[in-house]
Amino acid sequence: MRCFVFTGQGSQYLGMGKDILEKKPEYELYFDKVKNKIGVDIKSIIFGTDEKELTLTQNAQVAILTISYMKYLNALEEGLIPDVVAGHSLGEWTALLAADVINFEEAVEAVYYRGLYMSEAFEPGKGGMAAVIGMDLNDIEKVLANYPNVQIANYNSPSQIVISGEMEELLISMEKLKEGGARKVVPLNVSGPFHSKFLKDAEERLRRKIEHLEFKKPRVPIVQNVTAKFETDPVIIKENVIKQITSPVRWIECVEECVKNDVDEFVEIGPTNVLTKFIKQINKTVKLLNI
Repeated sequence: MRCFVFTGQGSQYLGMGKDILEKKPEYELYFDKVKNKIGVDIKSIIFGTDEKELTLTQNAQVAILTISYMKYLNALEEGLIPDVVAGHSLGEWTALLAADVINFEEAVEAVYYRGLYMSEAFEPGKGGMAAVIGMDLNDIEKVLANYPNVQIANYNSPSQIVISGEMEELLISMEKLKEGGARKVVPLNVSGPFHSKFLKDAEERLRRKIEHLEFKKPRVPIVQNVTAKFETDPVIIKENVIKQITSPVRWIECVEECVKNDVDEFVEIGPTNVLTKFIKQINKTVKLLNI
């Protein structure tokens, strides 16, 4: 079985998607669809020179979704068909597109406001995230037990766990994790403590925003970050994608659940190959492809 996996925020870079647009210039129409739906010239942002503008949460999320969707369409044209889909954080919205749960314009509007609400949920500079590299999960949890305003945000791979929280406690916990044996603790360039309890306001705003958006039954199952299970019920899928804003990304479990259900090939679709690297650390026997 083949699983398509879609990249999340942080994978954006200026000029991304140049390869697919040279190959499929007709995909330019998706930039027009974005502009018509939310009034943002995402093509000019992606192919401009202002990296900070691209990094703005709402712009980055729309940009990654758009380029990833173009690459997905090209994969279909070349005969690569998924049996199941999954996405890392923002990437789950591209997975919804791939499974025909919502359409492109609906996804663009949802992720734009998702990004906007996330960036507005916490005062800039008051919260953040950090990647903990080369430390056992149990040891990380022991350190964080002393810091109630810091929590695990992403279970990316056995060697990389991301933490998120209130800045003062986050900085202290980062030092304690280094002292406790972490090979590296790297602060992430994000605008807030994503995938934590501090984004409850963003979660509720997104819930209201997409309240009347109809989620259709997926064409193929979706392995979701919140449950790490194969999901096919549109009501559950919608609730999970809303809860995801304040919940950890259980990526290790998502990959393990796929393998348990006979997935033996993962195809990463997006601007980078970060998920391919994570999957390789989780399971060394599966076939990996990055497009």
